[in-house]
Amino acid sequence: MLTNHLRRDRRLAGSGRLAIVAAVISLALTSCTAVSAQDDSSPSSTGSNTGSSTGSTSGRPSKSGSTKGGPPGAADGVLPDHTSAYDTSLPGVTKLDPALREAVQKAETAMKADGITMQVTTGWRSKKYQEELMEKAIRKYGSKKKAKEYVADPDESHHVTGHAVDIGPTDADYWLIRHGNRYGLCQTLSNEIWHFELVTTPRGTCPPMTGPKG
Repeated sequence: MLTNHLRRDRRLAGSGRLAIVAAVISLALTSCTAVSAQDDSSPSSTGSNTGSSTGSTSGRPSKSGSTKGGPPGAADGVLPDHTSAYDTSLPGVTKLDPALREAVQKAETAMKADGITMQVTTGWRSKKYQEELMEKAIRKYGSKKKAKEYVADPDESHHVTGHAVDIGPTDADYWLIRHGNRYGLCQTLSNEIWHFELVTTPRGTCPPMTGPKG
């Protein structure tokens, strides 16, 4: 009888130990699963970098060419070198007053026949672009009063409204000064031989030039 009791106690003790071991293993598996799930839900360093480069525009150029919080870009009217008046994919050209743009295109074609390659150095500008030009002029000349002799305030600039273009190089400027009125184009600022506006009818007389307007 005593022997039977001892055997039964041993079996019970063994079963208890097995139950404890099973519980420990189950708890360990549960902890590992939780940790693994937590790792999967947190972006890795690679995933985070990929996301910032493709999904965020902060500090990077946007598709429009402008940098958020940065300097003006193509969307603000900044033009690359050798821009033609026919480059209507560029905001600085396409946002010009249509009549002005057409007149400049006709002048460019006529100039080309005379062996002169014309370029639009600046056309339409956003207020942001104009403000930056004013800030640079103030730093250069030491005061806003002096700066306004060369750059207009955004609310006064004919570039911001799309009614002015700056043309280069100088041989193109001189050609326009002589022949621009054929297309209604005139130099309007006395201190800027490159600044032209549509201010007369084709083959009309250009009005007197004024002071700086930028």
